Parts: sequence; structure tokens; C-alpha cells
Amino acid sequence: MHKRLISALVALGLGLSSAVCADEGFDKYVEGLKVEAREKGISESIINSAFDGITFVERAVKADKNQPERKLTLDEYIPRAVPAWKVKQANELYRQHKSTLDKIGKQYGVQPRFIVALWGVESNFGRLMGNYNVVEALSTLAYEGRREAFFRGQVMAALEILDAGHISPEDMKGSWAGAMGQPQFMPTSFLSYAVDGNNDGRIDIWQTEADVFASAANYLNKAGWDDQYTWGRQVSAPASIDASLLGVEMSKARSLAEWQQLGVRRLNGKALPSVEIDAWLIQPDDKQGRAYLIYGNYQSLLKWNRSHYFALAVSHLADQIR
Repeated sequence: MHKRLISALVALGLGLSSAVCADEGFDKYVEGLKVEAREKGISESIINSAFDGITFVERAVKADKNQPERKLTLDEYIPRAVPAWKVKQANELYRQHKSTLDKIGKQYGVQPRFIVALWGVESNFGRLMGNYNVVEALSTLAYEGRREAFFRGQVMAALEILDAGHISPEDMKGSWAGAMGQPQFMPTSFLSYAVDGNNDGRIDIWQTEADVFASAANYLNKAGWDDQYTWGRQVSAPASIDASLLGVEMSKARSLAEWQQLGVRRLNGKALPSVEIDAWLIQPDDKQGRAYLIYGNYQSLLKWNRSHYFALAVSHLADQIR
């Protein structure tokens, strides 16, 4: 925006949003992004179309800075994240796509119910993907500067996806943070894990379910998933258990027999399964909150998203898909 116009608005007492104030600096920043993109070999046509008309998106910055005032407990969160209607839809969609899911699950070694659960938690089965222009939102967050290196890298990855022809700039929509499509992949995750599930030569995680399912399964496979096991279970842990034993660090793994000796039991009070598997004890809220014994597959979910609340929502939904 021209300085004379800004001065005129101030003189009229209209005030300026940070977006208006950011325009001149943002435009210069975008020119720098274009230079970097050219250096990385992105085609001029994609650079022109991807950056055409983009502006500073103040609401993306507000969303990035916004933190909930009160953290829900798992007892509050899980029923909201996995309501009965979502469980019903998950089972209906599992049956609807069963042949595709079974094929992809076998190919990547991931139980289909976890693919469907991820789909449901990430985007409500593709209904809530976000409507932000991904390049515009990422460029805004890079310019804002709190995590510039991260978001600048995501801009370049998004341009690489566009340059490969997987999607057009106008159709590359996502969340305020740049998470894209039905599995909500960041652009770098797309480049690392997204795959062509229906073999049509394009990777479309926005509209093509086979690509969505295969990409999610490939991510979990690369994150160490083992389809011989589940994710874990909610348990009863004694109040006296040493807090230093809790956590997901590799050094805190114990066998189920060892946890049994330490007083951990199934939620109904019965003995833990007689299975040789490493497990970790977590209590994401506090010592009075829910306790879980989690396995390696749960660790794979944490590589997707480091939030226990996310991983437990996926796990609880997967448990209710039959």
C-alpha cells in the first residue's frame, strides 16, 4: 500500500490493521521468496501463479498466536473428539471403502481402522480441510518471523509440489498453518510421505481417497508401525508409582510383566496381557488423570503429531471401528 494512502487513512482517524501496515514489508519479503524459489529451480510460471495477488493474512497470524485459556482434561476432551456420530460415520466409511483400505493396509502394513481414524480426526473425513491459500498463509507466517525458517521451508516445499503438477495453485487449500488436504500434511510431509494410491500419475490428497489412505499408511509405515500390534490401552496405575517411570522416552520402556509387578492393571482390575512387547506408562493430565500403557505404534502416532490428545483421539476412534 502506498505511503500517501496510509497517511491519509491515519489523518481520517480510520486506524490501520497490522495487515495494512505489513503490506509494503510483506511485498518485499515475497520478492525474496521468489528469488529463492528461482534458485531452487521452480519454474517461472509456477512462481508467478502461486504468488499472484497474495497478501498478508492477519487471521493466520492471530490463529498462530492464539492459545486456549484452559486445557481440557482427557475426560472432557475424548468424548468431544470422538463423539458417537463420528464413530458411526467412521464405521460406515470403513465399510464403504473396505476393498481399497484392505489393499492399502496390506501393502503398507497398517490396520485400516487406524487409517480411517486418522482421516476422521484430521479432517472429519475430508470435510474440514481449511480454505486458506496455502502459499499465502505460509508466506505470511514466514514473514511474521516467529518461526521464519520453518515456514519459509514450507513455502518452498509447497512450490515444489505445485511445480510437480500434483495440484494447481488455486486449488492448494489448507489450514491457517499450511496443513493440506484430507490427511492435513504440511508441504514437507507431503514431499516425504504422500504417494499415488490409485496410480494415475498424480498425488491428490485433497479429493482422491486412495491417495489419502495410501499417504497416511505410508507415513505410519515409515514411522515404524507394526500391524501385528495395537496402540496400547487405558490402565489403572497405583498412586504410589514412581513419577520418574512415566513418559515416552525410549529409556522408560518396560515389559508388560514389569509393569504388572509395579502394580499396573487393566482398567477393570485384571492382569495385563501375557505378551512380550515394550510399553510406556503415560498420564498426560496428571497423577489423578487417565493412565495408559502405550506401545510402539502409539510412538508412531506421536511422530505424526506430538500431542497425546491427538494420538489418543485417533487411538480411541480406531478402537471403535469394526
